Amino acid sequence: MFDGLKDKLSGFREDVEESTESEEDASPGDEATPESSADATNASADGAAAETGANEADSGETDADEPSTFQRAKAFATGRIIIEEEDLEEPLWNLEMALLESDVEMSVAEQILDSVRESMLGESRKQVETTGELVESALHDALLDVIAVGQFDFEQRIAEADKPVTIVFTGVNGVGKTTSIAKLSEWLADRGYSSVLANGDTYRAGANEQIREHADRLGRDLISHDQGGDPAAVIYDGVEYAEANDVDVVLGDTAGRLHTSDDLMAQLEKIDRVVDPDMTLFVDEAVAGQDAVNRAKEFNDAAAIDGAILTKADADSSGGAAISVAYVTGKPILFLGTGQGYDDITLFDPEDLVESLLDEE
Repeated sequence: MFDGLKDKLSGFREDVEESTESEEDASPGDEATPESSADATNASADGAAAETGANEADSGETDADEPSTFQRAKAFATGRIIIEEEDLEEPLWNLEMALLESDVEMSVAEQILDSVRESMLGESRKQVETTGELVESALHDALLDVIAVGQFDFEQRIAEADKPVTIVFTGVNGVGKTTSIAKLSEWLADRGYSSVLANGDTYRAGANEQIREHADRLGRDLISHDQGGDPAAVIYDGVEYAEANDVDVVLGDTAGRLHTSDDLMAQLEKIDRVVDPDMTLFVDEAVAGQDAVNRAKEFNDAAAIDGAILTKADADSSGGAAISVAYVTGKPILFLGTGQGYDDITLFDPEDLVESLLDEE
Protein backbone atom coordinates (compact mmCIF):
# COMPACT_ATOMS: atom_id res chain seq x y z
CA MET A 1 0.00 0.00 0.00
CA PHE A 2 1.32 3.46 -0.99
CA ASP A 3 4.43 1.89 -2.55
CA GLY A 4 5.03 4.90 -4.82
CA LEU A 5 5.59 7.31 -1.94
CA LYS A 6 7.53 4.69 -0.01
CA ASP A 7 10.05 4.39 -2.85
CA LYS A 8 10.46 8.17 -3.04
CA LEU A 9 11.07 8.51 0.70
CA SER A 10 13.70 5.81 0.45
CA GLY A 11 15.36 7.83 -2.30
CA PHE A 12 15.53 10.88 -0.04
CA ARG A 13 17.33 8.93 2.66
CA GLU A 14 19.89 7.74 0.12
CA ASP A 15 20.37 11.32 -1.11
CA VAL A 16 21.22 12.54 2.40
CA GLU A 17 23.64 9.65 2.88
CA GLU A 18 25.42 10.54 -0.35
CA SER A 19 25.53 14.26 0.43
CA THR A 20 27.39 13.65 3.70
CA GLU A 21 29.79 11.04 2.32
CA SER A 22 32.05 13.66 0.76
CA GLU A 23 32.31 15.46 4.08
CA GLU A 24 33.04 12.18 5.83
CA ASP A 25 35.78 11.32 3.33
CA ALA A 26 37.36 14.74 3.78
CA SER A 27 37.34 14.45 7.59
CA PRO A 28 39.84 12.45 9.65
CA GLY A 29 39.02 8.73 9.59
CA ASP A 30 39.29 6.19 12.36
CA GLU A 31 43.06 5.74 11.92
CA ALA A 32 43.84 9.46 11.76
CA THR A 33 41.65 10.43 14.70
CA PRO A 34 40.96 7.45 16.96
CA GLU A 35 38.74 8.21 19.90
CA SER A 36 41.68 8.24 22.31
CA SER A 37 43.37 10.90 20.17
CA ALA A 38 40.10 12.83 19.87
CA ASP A 39 39.73 12.80 23.66
CA ALA A 40 43.27 14.09 24.05
CA THR A 41 42.59 17.05 21.76
CA ASN A 42 39.19 17.95 23.19
CA ALA A 43 40.47 20.53 25.62
CA SER A 44 42.63 22.40 23.11
CA ALA A 45 39.92 22.23 20.44
CA ASP A 46 37.31 23.45 22.87
CA GLY A 47 39.51 26.32 23.90
CA ALA A 48 40.35 27.35 20.38
CA ALA A 49 36.78 26.99 19.23
CA ALA A 50 35.48 28.90 22.21
CA GLU A 51 37.88 31.76 21.45
CA THR A 52 36.84 31.77 17.81
CA GLY A 53 33.18 31.58 18.80
CA ALA A 54 33.63 34.53 21.14
CA ASN A 55 35.27 36.54 18.38
CA GLU A 56 32.41 35.70 16.02
CA ALA A 57 29.86 36.67 18.65
CA ASP A 58 31.63 40.01 19.19
CA SER A 59 31.63 40.74 15.48
CA GLY A 60 27.99 39.64 15.09
CA GLU A 61 28.92 37.40 12.14
CA THR A 62 27.50 34.12 13.46
CA ASP A 63 24.32 32.92 11.75
CA ALA A 64 22.02 31.36 14.34
CA ASP A 65 20.83 28.80 11.76
CA GLU A 66 24.36 27.69 10.84
CA PRO A 67 26.69 25.51 12.93
CA SER A 68 29.17 27.80 14.72
CA THR A 69 32.93 27.49 14.38
CA PHE A 70 32.89 26.18 17.92
CA GLN A 71 30.49 23.40 16.91
CA ARG A 72 32.61 22.52 13.89
CA ALA A 73 35.87 22.48 15.83
CA LYS A 74 34.47 20.36 18.62
CA ALA A 75 32.89 17.97 16.13
CA PHE A 76 36.23 17.66 14.33
CA ALA A 77 38.10 16.96 17.58
CA THR A 78 35.61 14.34 18.75
CA GLY A 79 35.40 12.56 15.43
CA ARG A 80 31.89 13.70 14.52
CA ILE A 81 30.30 15.30 11.46
CA ILE A 82 27.82 18.19 11.49
CA ILE A 83 25.02 18.16 8.91
CA GLU A 84 24.88 21.59 7.27
CA GLU A 85 22.52 23.38 4.89
CA GLU A 86 24.58 22.46 1.85
CA ASP A 87 24.26 18.76 2.74
CA LEU A 88 20.47 19.03 2.74
CA GLU A 89 19.87 21.45 -0.15
CA GLU A 90 19.73 18.93 -2.98
CA PRO A 91 18.13 16.05 -0.99
CA LEU A 92 15.39 18.37 0.29
CA TRP A 93 14.73 19.63 -3.22
CA ASN A 94 14.43 16.04 -4.40
CA LEU A 95 12.16 15.24 -1.44
CA GLU A 96 9.89 18.15 -2.32
CA MET A 97 9.62 16.98 -5.92
CA ALA A 98 8.96 13.41 -4.74
CA LEU A 99 6.16 14.54 -2.42
CA LEU A 100 4.52 16.70 -5.08
CA GLU A 101 4.76 13.89 -7.64
CA SER A 102 3.01 11.66 -5.10
CA ASP A 103 0.08 14.13 -4.99
CA VAL A 104 0.99 15.57 -1.60
CA GLU A 105 -0.56 19.03 -1.35
CA MET A 106 1.91 21.94 -1.63
CA SER A 107 1.43 23.36 1.87
CA VAL A 108 1.72 19.86 3.33
CA ALA A 109 4.96 19.20 1.43
CA GLU A 110 6.38 22.50 2.70
CA GLN A 111 5.47 21.61 6.28
CA ILE A 112 7.24 18.24 5.96
CA LEU A 113 10.33 19.88 4.45
CA ASP A 114 10.51 22.54 7.18
CA SER A 115 10.20 19.92 9.88
CA VAL A 116 12.90 17.70 8.38
CA ARG A 117 15.24 20.67 7.88
CA GLU A 118 14.73 21.88 11.44
CA SER A 119 15.34 18.41 12.85
CA MET A 120 18.51 17.70 10.87
CA LEU A 121 20.28 21.01 10.37
CA GLY A 122 23.20 21.36 12.75
CA GLU A 123 22.88 17.79 14.03
CA SER A 124 26.09 15.83 14.36
CA ARG A 125 26.89 12.16 14.04
CA LYS A 126 29.92 9.96 14.58
CA GLN A 127 31.99 9.49 11.45
CA VAL A 128 31.83 5.72 11.88
CA GLU A 129 28.00 5.84 11.78
CA THR A 130 25.62 6.61 8.94
CA THR A 131 22.99 9.33 8.81
CA GLY A 132 20.29 6.68 8.40
CA GLU A 133 18.94 6.83 11.95
CA LEU A 134 18.85 10.63 11.94
CA VAL A 135 17.03 10.75 8.60
CA GLU A 136 14.62 8.04 9.75
CA SER A 137 13.76 9.96 12.91
CA ALA A 138 13.31 13.30 11.13
CA LEU A 139 11.08 11.82 8.43
CA HIS A 140 9.09 9.79 10.96
CA ASP A 141 8.28 12.83 13.09
CA ALA A 142 7.53 15.09 10.11
CA LEU A 143 5.14 12.61 8.48
CA LEU A 144 3.41 11.75 11.74
CA ASP A 145 2.85 15.43 12.53
CA VAL A 146 0.87 15.99 9.33
CA ILE A 147 -0.92 12.62 9.12
CA ALA A 148 -2.04 12.35 12.74
CA VAL A 149 -3.64 15.79 12.99
CA GLY A 150 -6.96 15.65 14.84
CA GLN A 151 -6.78 11.89 15.30
CA PHE A 152 -9.24 10.39 17.79
CA ASP A 153 -10.36 6.94 18.91
CA PHE A 154 -13.46 6.28 16.77
CA GLU A 155 -14.62 3.23 18.71
CA GLN A 156 -14.22 4.98 22.03
CA ARG A 157 -16.28 7.91 20.77
CA ILE A 158 -19.06 5.54 19.71
CA ALA A 159 -18.94 3.78 23.07
CA GLU A 160 -19.13 6.98 25.11
CA ALA A 161 -21.71 8.88 23.03
CA ASP A 162 -25.42 9.06 23.85
CA LYS A 163 -27.39 6.68 21.64
CA PRO A 164 -28.36 6.75 18.91
CA VAL A 165 -25.17 8.07 17.32
CA THR A 166 -25.92 9.68 13.96
CA ILE A 167 -23.24 9.53 11.27
CA VAL A 168 -23.73 11.21 7.89
CA PHE A 169 -21.59 10.30 4.88
CA THR A 170 -20.67 12.79 2.15
CA GLY A 171 -18.60 12.72 -1.02
CA VAL A 172 -18.81 12.74 -4.79
CA ASN A 173 -20.40 10.08 -6.97
CA GLY A 174 -18.64 6.80 -7.55
CA VAL A 175 -16.07 6.81 -4.74
CA GLY A 176 -17.64 3.95 -2.74
CA LYS A 177 -19.66 5.97 -0.26
CA THR A 178 -22.68 3.64 -0.05
CA THR A 179 -20.46 0.57 0.11
CA SER A 180 -18.45 2.22 2.90
CA ILE A 181 -21.69 2.68 4.86
CA ALA A 182 -22.42 -1.03 4.53
CA LYS A 183 -18.86 -1.90 5.58
CA LEU A 184 -19.04 0.35 8.62
CA SER A 185 -22.39 -1.20 9.58
CA GLU A 186 -20.69 -4.60 9.58
CA TRP A 187 -17.65 -3.23 11.46
CA LEU A 188 -19.99 -1.89 14.15
CA ALA A 189 -21.92 -5.17 14.33
CA ASP A 190 -18.66 -7.04 14.93
CA ARG A 191 -18.19 -4.85 18.00
CA GLY A 192 -21.70 -5.31 19.31
CA TYR A 193 -23.40 -2.17 17.98
CA SER A 194 -26.69 -2.23 16.08
CA SER A 195 -27.26 0.14 13.19
CA VAL A 196 -29.96 1.33 10.80
CA LEU A 197 -29.31 2.68 7.31
CA ALA A 198 -31.05 5.88 6.16
CA ASN A 199 -30.97 6.72 2.46
CA GLY A 200 -30.68 10.48 2.18
CA ASP A 201 -29.65 10.07 -1.47
CA THR A 202 -33.04 11.01 -2.90
CA TYR A 203 -31.46 12.66 -5.93
CA ARG A 204 -30.08 9.69 -7.86
CA ALA A 205 -32.27 7.16 -9.66
CA GLY A 206 -31.54 3.69 -8.36
CA ALA A 207 -30.04 4.89 -5.08
CA ASN A 208 -32.76 3.21 -3.00
CA GLU A 209 -32.21 -0.10 -4.79
CA GLN A 210 -28.45 0.05 -4.28
CA ILE A 211 -28.51 0.69 -0.55
CA ARG A 212 -31.45 -1.71 -0.04
CA GLU A 213 -29.38 -4.51 -1.57
CA HIS A 214 -26.68 -3.88 1.03
CA ALA A 215 -29.24 -3.68 3.83
CA ASP A 216 -30.83 -6.98 2.80
CA ARG A 217 -27.48 -8.78 2.58
CA LEU A 218 -26.48 -7.55 6.02
CA GLY A 219 -29.90 -7.96 7.62
CA ARG A 220 -30.20 -4.26 8.48
CA ASP A 221 -33.30 -2.10 8.48
CA LEU A 222 -33.44 0.70 5.91
CA ILE A 223 -35.27 4.04 6.14
CA SER A 224 -35.98 5.59 2.74
CA HIS A 225 -38.34 7.96 0.94
CA ASP A 226 -39.32 8.26 -2.70
CA GLN A 227 -36.91 9.76 -5.18
CA GLY A 228 -36.97 13.55 -4.99
CA GLY A 229 -37.84 13.65 -1.27
CA ASP A 230 -36.13 15.79 1.35
CA PRO A 231 -32.80 14.15 2.34
CA ALA A 232 -32.83 15.84 5.75
CA ALA A 233 -36.29 14.40 6.46
CA VAL A 234 -35.15 10.86 5.60
CA ILE A 235 -32.19 10.95 7.97
CA TYR A 236 -34.33 12.59 10.65
CA ASP A 237 -36.79 9.71 10.30
CA GLY A 238 -33.86 7.33 10.68
CA VAL A 239 -32.96 8.97 14.00
CA GLU A 240 -36.54 8.69 15.25
CA TYR A 241 -36.64 5.03 14.24
CA ALA A 242 -33.41 4.36 16.10
CA GLU A 243 -34.70 6.08 19.23
CA ALA A 244 -37.93 4.05 19.15
CA ASN A 245 -36.17 0.72 18.54
CA ASP A 246 -33.03 1.08 20.70
CA VAL A 247 -30.70 1.09 17.71
CA ASP A 248 -27.20 2.30 18.52
CA VAL A 249 -26.11 4.02 15.30
CA VAL A 250 -27.81 5.73 12.36
CA LEU A 251 -25.78 5.63 9.14
CA GLY A 252 -27.09 8.29 6.77
CA ASP A 253 -26.23 8.27 3.07
CA THR A 254 -26.38 11.49 1.04
CA ALA A 255 -26.41 12.23 -2.66
CA GLY A 256 -23.04 12.08 -4.33
CA ARG A 257 -22.30 15.60 -5.35
CA LEU A 258 -19.65 17.63 -7.02
CA HIS A 259 -18.19 20.24 -4.71
CA THR A 260 -19.13 22.79 -7.38
CA SER A 261 -22.86 21.88 -7.26
CA ASP A 262 -24.35 24.67 -5.17
CA ASP A 263 -27.83 23.17 -4.76
CA LEU A 264 -26.56 19.81 -3.55
CA MET A 265 -24.06 21.44 -1.22
CA ALA A 266 -26.98 23.50 0.17
CA GLN A 267 -28.78 20.19 0.84
CA LEU A 268 -25.78 19.05 2.82
CA GLU A 269 -25.83 22.24 4.88
CA LYS A 270 -29.56 21.67 5.57
CA ILE A 271 -28.91 18.10 6.78
CA ASP A 272 -26.29 19.50 9.10
CA ARG A 273 -28.78 22.05 10.52
CA VAL A 274 -31.84 19.79 10.78
CA VAL A 275 -30.27 16.51 11.90
CA ASP A 276 -27.20 17.89 13.74
CA PRO A 277 -25.30 14.62 13.24
CA ASP A 278 -22.77 13.44 15.77
CA MET A 279 -20.28 12.88 12.98
CA THR A 280 -20.02 13.76 9.32
CA LEU A 281 -17.58 11.58 7.39
CA PHE A 282 -16.12 12.48 4.02
CA VAL A 283 -15.52 9.55 1.65
CA ASP A 284 -13.13 9.61 -1.30
CA GLU A 285 -10.64 7.37 -3.06
CA ALA A 286 -7.05 7.08 -1.90
CA VAL A 287 -6.08 6.95 -5.58
CA ALA A 288 -7.78 10.32 -6.29
CA GLY A 289 -4.70 12.22 -5.10
CA GLN A 290 -4.95 16.00 -5.34
CA ASP A 291 -8.61 15.83 -6.40
CA ALA A 292 -9.48 14.18 -3.09
CA VAL A 293 -7.62 16.91 -1.21
CA ASN A 294 -9.47 19.71 -3.04
CA ARG A 295 -12.83 18.03 -2.54
CA ALA A 296 -12.17 17.46 1.15
CA LYS A 297 -11.58 21.19 1.59
CA GLU A 298 -14.84 22.07 -0.16
CA PHE A 299 -16.98 19.54 1.71
CA ASN A 300 -15.45 20.60 5.00
CA ASP A 301 -16.43 24.19 4.22
CA ALA A 302 -20.03 23.19 3.39
CA ALA A 303 -20.66 21.12 6.52
CA ALA A 304 -17.66 20.64 8.73
CA ILE A 305 -16.50 17.05 8.48
CA ASP A 306 -15.25 15.11 11.49
CA GLY A 307 -13.11 12.63 9.61
CA ALA A 308 -12.54 10.82 6.34
CA ILE A 309 -12.71 7.35 4.86
CA LEU A 310 -10.36 6.64 1.96
CA THR A 311 -11.46 3.80 -0.30
CA LYS A 312 -9.29 1.75 -2.68
CA ALA A 313 -6.33 2.00 -0.33
CA ASP A 314 -5.34 -1.49 -1.49
CA ALA A 315 -4.75 -0.17 -5.02
CA ASP A 316 -1.32 1.04 -6.15
CA SER A 317 -1.78 4.51 -4.68
CA SER A 318 0.96 7.12 -4.44
CA GLY A 319 -0.20 7.95 -0.92
CA GLY A 320 -0.54 11.70 -1.35
CA ALA A 321 -4.21 11.82 -0.36
CA ALA A 322 -3.54 9.97 2.89
CA ILE A 323 -0.77 12.44 3.70
CA SER A 324 -2.75 15.56 2.77
CA VAL A 325 -6.47 15.17 3.53
CA ALA A 326 -6.06 15.22 7.29
CA TYR A 327 -3.65 18.15 7.26
CA VAL A 328 -5.64 20.48 4.97
CA THR A 329 -8.93 19.88 6.81
CA GLY A 330 -7.56 19.48 10.32
CA LYS A 331 -9.72 16.33 10.56
CA PRO A 332 -8.38 12.77 10.71
CA ILE A 333 -8.55 9.85 8.33
CA LEU A 334 -10.53 7.27 10.30
CA PHE A 335 -10.86 4.25 8.00
CA LEU A 336 -9.29 2.75 4.89
CA GLY A 337 -11.28 0.65 2.45
CA THR A 338 -9.10 -2.24 1.35
CA GLY A 339 -11.27 -4.42 -0.89
CA GLN A 340 -14.76 -5.33 -2.07
CA GLY A 341 -15.97 -7.42 0.87
CA TYR A 342 -17.93 -6.08 3.82
CA ASP A 343 -15.02 -6.92 6.09
CA ASP A 344 -12.53 -5.02 3.93
CA ILE A 345 -12.36 -1.91 6.08
CA THR A 346 -9.72 -1.10 8.65
CA LEU A 347 -9.16 1.59 11.22
CA PHE A 348 -6.53 4.04 10.06
CA ASP A 349 -3.44 4.12 12.26
CA PRO A 350 -1.05 7.02 11.44
CA GLU A 351 1.86 5.35 13.20
CA ASP A 352 1.41 2.16 11.20
CA LEU A 353 1.32 4.10 7.93
CA VAL A 354 4.47 6.05 8.74
CA GLU A 355 6.31 2.90 9.74
CA SER A 356 5.23 1.15 6.54
CA LEU A 357 6.38 4.12 4.42
CA LEU A 358 9.81 4.09 6.09
CA ASP A 359 10.21 0.31 6.18
CA GLU A 360 13.08 -0.66 3.88
CA GLU A 361 12.04 -4.31 3.75
